[in-house]
Amino acid sequence: MASRQFATFEVADQLFGVEVHTVQEVLSYNEYTPVPLAPPAVGGLFNLRGQVIAAVDLRVQLGLARQALQGPVMNVILRGDGEPVSLLVDRIGEVVDLDDDAFEPPPDTLSGPTRELVVGTFKLDGRLMLALDVNQAVDTYRATT
Repeated sequence: MASRQFATFEVADQLFGVEVHTVQEVLSYNEYTPVPLAPPAVGGLFNLRGQVIAAVDLRVQLGLARQALQGPVMNVILRGDGEPVSLLVDRIGEVVDLDDDAFEPPPDTLSGPTRELVVGTFKLDGRLMLALDVNQAVDTYRATT
């Protein structure tokens, strides 16, 4: 039976996951540089070992209130098509192995911006994990057009 590994995290008490192969690293960071005239979902920029990383606020992408960037904030740094991009999240979860047979399409009750970001779901021990489309999640122009 085929399976995939997902790195999990929470935003507004909802469990999300991205396939592990798309994750460069997970870290806590607390110094972000604002980007004037950037789309609302851009939380700022930060320097990671000499590389400038754009931080995308997943709360904004989901249609929620912007995350306060005061103190350490959890980042899931993703390997995108080009440069690495960070998703700002509330809490980091764990890496889970999930069978492809357990994959289900997004529920019909899922609507709004979240629907555009989710490719499917997995049921985990009493919780529903929403699998994110990494490219949609980091596309800051999607929410503004």
